[in-house]
Parts: sequence; structure tokens; C-alpha cells
Amino acid sequence: MRMRIHALPTDVLDRARKLAGTDEHHEVHVEFPGTPLRCCLRKAEAGEPLILFRHTPTAGTGPYEELGPVFAHAEPCDGPASTTEFPEAFRHAPRTLRAYTADGRIHDGEIAEPETLTETVTRVLDDPRVAEIQVRSVSHGCFLFAITRD
Repeated sequence: MRMRIHALPTDVLDRARKLAGTDEHHEVHVEFPGTPLRCCLRKAEAGEPLILFRHTPTAGTGPYEELGPVFAHAEPCDGPASTTEFPEAFRHAPRTLRAYTADGRIHDGEIAEPETLTETVTRVLDDPRVAEIQVRSVSHGCFLFAITRD
């Protein structure tokens, strides 16, 4: 089964960039090298202007809706290098995989080790009840990106 990787949607990024620096929920930063960027799914390089803002992923509704911090480039970028392969920048550590049904309810969750990420995602997506997987940081719980069937 092929998967599709979803960085943050363009409309979410455009809105956050427009609000950058205008309130306490949309901060502008310059020196956070190594920070995972949700716009292009790579790590920030030294000196890149970034925004930090609150985001609620599309999966997870009602009591399962979550709000958390995400970083992105302060200016539009080219987006992810691939939308069909797990981003290399996010393979270095275990990841929490949260599976959601089409109606936004949590179906399952597990931690996948770096060497088995692709296989674990494929197995979770094989369940027809799963509509989307949220990939998150194990240490901080932060949303990184979403995965659906291609």
C-alpha cells in the first residue's frame, strides 16, 4: 500500500505567516537550528527565519481534538521533497503513531522505532477503519505530519 505524507496545508501556513509576530500565538524566531519544520518536513538550518504557532491537526474531533505548537518557515518554501516516503529528517527517533477513523475518533496508537517506521505505518493503514495517522514526537508529543493512503 502506498502512503501519502501531508505537511501542513498551505492555507494554515499562509494564515500563520500573516499573523506572525502579531500576538502571543504566532511568534517569529531566527535561531532554532534542528527544529522540525512542518511546512517542508525537514530540520531548520541556522539563521532561517521561522514562525512558531498553535495548530490543531485535521484528524481528531470533539474530545480527541488537540492543539499544540508547530514550527514552519516564516516565508513560503517548496514544501516536502516527497509526499510518498517517510521524511528522512524524522527517521532518527521513535515516533508516536495515532490512527484516526474518518469521523475523527482515535482508533489506535503505538510507538514505532526508526528502523520499522514504514512497515508499521503500512500495517496500521491496512486497517480499513483507519483514515489518517498522525505522526508525533515521542518526547514532546508534538504533531509532525499526517499520513493517509495514496
